[in-house]
Amino acid sequence: MAQILYKELSYKITGLCFKVHNELGRFCKEKQCADLFESLLKEEGIKYKREFDTKLINKESPVGNRGDFLIDDKVIVEFKVKNIITKEDYYQVQRYLKSAKLKLGLIFNFRNRYLKAKRVLNSSVSIK
Repeated sequence: MAQILYKELSYKITGLCFKVHNELGRFCKEKQCADLFESLLKEEGIKYKREFDTKLINKESPVGNRGDFLIDDKVIVEFKVKNIITKEDYYQVQRYLKSAKLKLGLIFNFRNRYLKAKRVLNSSVSIK
């Protein structure tokens, strides 16, 4: 049976995103969602970086890969506010994971009626 990667941290991040979605609704801008999420991270005492460049994590990374949040130096969180999550969004997070040499990314689309997390795994990093 497959093990969930960073189970507790993933649940905590997802719970905070549900709080954001419940408070702001589905028609807010991405920046508004990210601002509230950041304040919730501060309240919870969770270590994060906002709008980080993957070059800071991995010196070999190409310039220009900038994610929304890096949580606890383990999980990339990407916010979207659009009708559907596309393959391009998925590939974008995969590119961030590969360039940062991290294992897990989460995509949240705040435009949906019901918030869902999309998990993105980096298959090029061995998962232990």
